[in-house]
Amino acid sequence: MDFLQQFLQQVLNGLTLGGIYSLVALGLTLVYGILHVPNFAHGAFYMAGAFVSFHLMTRYGVNYWLAMAGSAAVVAVLSTLAERLVFHPLRHHSGLHPMIAAIGMMLFLEATAQLIWGADFQRMQSPYSGIVELGGLTAPVQRLLIIAAAFLMMVVLHLFLKKTVTGSTIIAMAQNRDGASLVGIDANRVAMLTFAIAGALAAIAASLYAPINLVYPAMGNLVITKAFVIIILGGMGSVPGAIVGGLIIGFAESFGAFYISSDYKDIIAFVLLVVILSVRPQGLFTKGVR
Repeated sequence: MDFLQQFLQQVLNGLTLGGIYSLVALGLTLVYGILHVPNFAHGAFYMAGAFVSFHLMTRYGVNYWLAMAGSAAVVAVLSTLAERLVFHPLRHHSGLHPMIAAIGMMLFLEATAQLIWGADFQRMQSPYSGIVELGGLTAPVQRLLIIAAAFLMMVVLHLFLKKTVTGSTIIAMAQNRDGASLVGIDANRVAMLTFAIAGALAAIAASLYAPINLVYPAMGNLVITKAFVIIILGGMGSVPGAIVGGLIIGFAESFGAFYISSDYKDIIAFVLLVVILSVRPQGLFTKGVR
């Protein structure tokens, strides 16, 4: 019975990590699928989301959910501004220019966060600090909240892309940018909307995960590295691939840390990348937002 409880505990941990990784990777893969921009600054948007929520809760006493919504709105605006001021002017340049610009923006945002909030590690409080016992399985309420909220956001995004006219324009742009422009789709509007959605997803993921992690200026670096591994595993630009890839990495890290060693937790993602791509170089799913 102890073995089963330990196994289920790792499943819970894997779902928690997988949900967060998938949300971050979804924003990254949306931007890449539409604009073919490897947005290295996406991890800095994740970090900004955590700090904005932390600031609203500690400085102004804002409710956790309202702080998360405020953080999503702020980072969505920040991400849209990045698209207009940084990526849009470079749209006709080679892939190297947007990459360098994204790295520069990442460093700028990290330095700004350190200037405003300092370099110390912060801990964000959650109103959901209780523990739920499910047949001997210990489940912190915040982890259950992360799993429920993360998968709810994935369902909402899927319905948005599949069932709304605006979502259809995003898919059309991903499939054929020139063709979409010919039928009257505003490429600039779709690009801004895509960056806004990606920023909001990163902020929500960070706000969900921050209460069981720490908040600090460089917190997005490892997350964005793993998010790139996830979208490469899943297929560049693939929404289902981002979700499945996030869950694979989440479960691999959880079970690897428990059954092998927590010292190797962060390299498991890269080992998996090598193994899967050696078998299936194009990733788990075919390319393109679907």
